[in-house]
Amino acid sequence: MSRIGRLPVQIPDKVEVKVEDGLVRVKGPKGELQQRIDPRLEVKIEGNLLTVSRPSDERTLRAQHGLARTLINNMVVGVSQGFSKSLEIQGVGYKAEKKGKGLLLALGYSHPIYFVPPEGIQVEVQGPTKVVVSGIDKALVGQVAAKIRSFRPPEPYKGKGIRYEGEQIRRKAGKAG
Repeated sequence: MSRIGRLPVQIPDKVEVKVEDGLVRVKGPKGELQQRIDPRLEVKIEGNLLTVSRPSDERTLRAQHGLARTLINNMVVGVSQGFSKSLEIQGVGYKAEKKGKGLLLALGYSHPIYFVPPEGIQVEVQGPTKVVVSGIDKALVGQVAAKIRSFRPPEPYKGKGIRYEGEQIRRKAGKAG
């Protein structure tokens, strides 16, 4: 039995979960999410607990069991609390500013980069070197944060670039002079 898959998901008071034909819909105070899971998995809602079980120990079902439970849990947490990722910008002259709905980044290139986040994602600028990406979909928040980081990933010699908050960059020694 999957250790993650057999754990029940706690459903908060203000969150509503519906399951029909392999489609799980979660509605809460911050928004609504839906996710298609394997229809062979059984999703039961008893009171404020949701459990995911599988009918057999078939290899593909074992693989989907823990994944489905985690996806449902992420949706429940997302619509009730939300997710966020913080990014730090390091480097002389590197900065970010909010411009309309998008983000204007000056990262040492010959041109500024204008990034417009997808629907459902908010990008806040807390000072010129700190960017916070937030939203209700955990995968989309991580994907947008990774996309922003990819514009100038941290380099190992001086550590300049965009990094996740608290990320440690392995530094290399420069050329021996």
